[in-house]
Amino acid sequence: MADAPATEVAAGEGVLKRFGSTVALSSATFRIESGVTGLLGPNGSGKTTLIGLLLGLHRADAGRVSVLGLDPARLGTAVRERVGYAPEHHRLPPDVKAQDFVRHICEIHGLPPREAAARASDALWQVGLGEERFRPLGTLSTGQRQRVKMAQAVAHDPALVLLDEPTDGLDPVQRDQMLALIRRVADEFEIDVVLSSHLLDEVERICDAAVILSEGAVVAGGTLEELRGDHDGLVVELTVGADAFVAWLRRAGCEVAPDGHRLVVTRGRAAADHDLADLVRDATVAAEAQLRRLVPRTVSLEEVFLDVSA
Repeated sequence: MADAPATEVAAGEGVLKRFGSTVALSSATFRIESGVTGLLGPNGSGKTTLIGLLLGLHRADAGRVSVLGLDPARLGTAVRERVGYAPEHHRLPPDVKAQDFVRHICEIHGLPPREAAARASDALWQVGLGEERFRPLGTLSTGQRQRVKMAQAVAHDPALVLLDEPTDGLDPVQRDQMLALIRRVADEFEIDVVLSSHLLDEVERICDAAVILSEGAVVAGGTLEELRGDHDGLVVELTVGADAFVAWLRRAGCEVAPDGHRLVVTRGRAAADHDLADLVRDATVAAEAQLRRLVPRTVSLEEVFLDVSA
């Protein structure tokens, strides 16, 4: 790979990873930039495997991976010093106090004992567990344990945090609180975040960008605006002349689909070089149609995901 630009947090090129006869990732190419990036895909799509590669816990069978400008396969210890990680599982030592657990993780990252204790206390306060920080982990609720995992991931002041399904097991209120916390960590502490999730609305609510996986392949990636931009269109409502209007646009190379009493107009390949609004205007005039409403089409991340995963 070429030298990473300043905004590049992680990247992969042609990454292949097998576990025995199972291909977990196949020719995966991706780029993750600063901000909050969603690693999006159904269970079994390769998200956790990709996180393991970023941490240097797995070695790719082919291709290259870069994290913060380093190769995690060769410099895994150096990468993990600068990266925080919250795993999906909830297997925390039940008899250990939250404060002691986070302090221990800080020491593993190389902080001296006194600084580790101070960082652990500060991190637990920041995630809303100031009063509970001396309770054993086994006495905490699922939502509180998720917050402990967040605290240990950020306490050593990493440049990047990898969160694997951080809202797993949370009720709707706890889920909203966790998503708000993740966004605050990114904004206030300027820590880049990669959020692995199979929930589209989570990514859409707090992420700046997404890498979409399906069956071990990266099928799309970029900012949410870029991903939606490939699916632009216009929503049209007519009172008169709809049939002629649709026929004219289709001859011009556009795709027109009914959506209730509205029409969704998108550019086909034949109309790729034309302004869509100009084509709708010309079709309205040619068909002697009466235009009631014309607005940009709002595309959800779900529509993008279904399209690229088809």
